[in-house]
Order: sequence, then structure tokens, then C-alpha cells
Amino acid sequence: MTDESQLQVRPKDSDSSLSLSRVSSGLIARGLRDAAAIARRVSEPIDILAETRRLAEQGDADAQYDLGNAYRYGEGVAQDRPEAMRWYRKAAEQGRAEAQQKLGDAYYFGWGIPQDYAEAVEWYRRAAEQGDPDDPDDPYREGVYYDARESLAHFFPRDYVEVESKAAEQGVAEAQYGLAGAYWRGKLVPQDYAEAAKWCRKAAEQGHAGAQYELGQAYYNGQGLSQDYVQAYMWTDLAASVSTGNQREYASARDEVAAKMTPQQIAEAQRLAREWKPKPSR
Repeated sequence: MTDESQLQVRPKDSDSSLSLSRVSSGLIARGLRDAAAIARRVSEPIDILAETRRLAEQGDADAQYDLGNAYRYGEGVAQDRPEAMRWYRKAAEQGRAEAQQKLGDAYYFGWGIPQDYAEAVEWYRRAAEQGDPDDPDDPYREGVYYDARESLAHFFPRDYVEVESKAAEQGVAEAQYGLAGAYWRGKLVPQDYAEAAKWCRKAAEQGHAGAQYELGQAYYNGQGLSQDYVQAYMWTDLAASVSTGNQREYASARDEVAAKMTPQQIAEAQRLAREWKPKPSR
């Protein structure tokens, strides 16, 4: 609205009611026209695929990944796996973990590109080494991390152990817990209870509930370290207190330990649990 139109709505003593009515009607009509124009603009369909392509061609990794998905699944475009892989590669080379995971799958199964196990390993490794699945500020990468680890474990076990060991050394609790499990069971690595207990403790000390439970069981059974009911109770009690899905199982294990302890030992274990504080990674 212009300054002039604003002045027109202020009646002077000489203005007639008729002239004021005409001005008001004109303003109302203009407002209705503006509202209708806005409504038309809002209701106009946005070509999301065209916008995604524009951003992808400008180098946006997220858009490149989305465009890859569009071609892979035939969403808005004809399904075209080679074209999907072309866009996945662009996103993967910029560090988009999901694209790296999908590129690994493509090379392993020969989807849209020639089958190449060495390339599959490389892209799985890149995805698995990205981010920290224990970082509460970065839950976005957690699923990709697990998917990449599972792909390596299933298809390339030796490479999986190498990636898992590297992440464990860097302080990733989930990797430490996974490596401990491999040593407990002798899966992909020679069975070694002492090594399992070492990695289990590192994860447990960071607050990993599963590792705390397993460490408690190791103390209870004397596997990989000396049998110690006080330590067994403390770690299973901690696991029961922080777990979101296995509290009953962990509490039952704690009570089983308690059945073999004196009241004084239980009191000591409870004190240790109350005073326990998680340690930072590494």
C-alpha cells in the first residue's frame, strides 16, 4: 500500500460518506486480488525432481544421493541403475555415507556396474569408518555404520575385523563391544577370553549396557579375568540401570550373582555402582 492510498483512507471533514465508501471498497477489492494471487502461487506444484537435479548438478551431495535413489527405484524417472550409480558415486566421493554403502552393494552384486569385490570392500570400509555411532549428536550415521559393518562381516570378514579393530582403537564403544564379542565366540578371530574382557571393559567403562552385562558375566564365570562376585554384581547392576530393553534380563543376572554373596559384599557392590562414572572414549 502506497503512502497516497494510506492518506486516502483518512477522511477529512469535507469527505462525503460516499467517497469514503468507494475508497474502502477499492482497498477491499485490491486485498482480495492480492490474496487470490498468493493462493495461486502457493498452489502451483513444485517440480521437486527438477530442483533435486539442479542442486545435484551444482555439486550438492544430498541432492546427488536423492537423485541416485530416484533412478534406482524409478521414482519420477525411468528406472536406470547405471545412472543411479553415477549419482551415488558423486555423493560417495563427497563423503555421503549412505551413498558409499549403496555403492558397495552395487559393486558386490553387480548392480548397474561390473561386479568388483575390491571396490565393494573399499566403499563398505569408507562407510563403516564414517562418524561415531555412539555420538548422540550424530544419530544420522548410526544405521549406515551398522549396515556397512554387517556387509563387511558377511561378505569380507577379514576386512571387517580390521575396520572394527581400527574403530575400537579410536574409542568407539560399539566397535569395542563388537570386537569383544568376536573374541568371546572365536568368530573371525581366534577365541581369546582375556582379549574379549579387555575390549568389553573399554566399552563398559563408557556406559555401554551390553558390555557392562557381559563384563559382569565374565567376572561371575571367571572368563578372561579372575572370578569376582562384587565386580560381577556392580557391572550387571549398572547394565540393568541404563539398559532400555533388557532391564529384566540384566536384573535377573544381578540377582543370580547376589544369591552367592554376603550382605557385606552386596553393600560394597552397590556402593561401587553408585560411585561409578563413565569414562571418556579411548
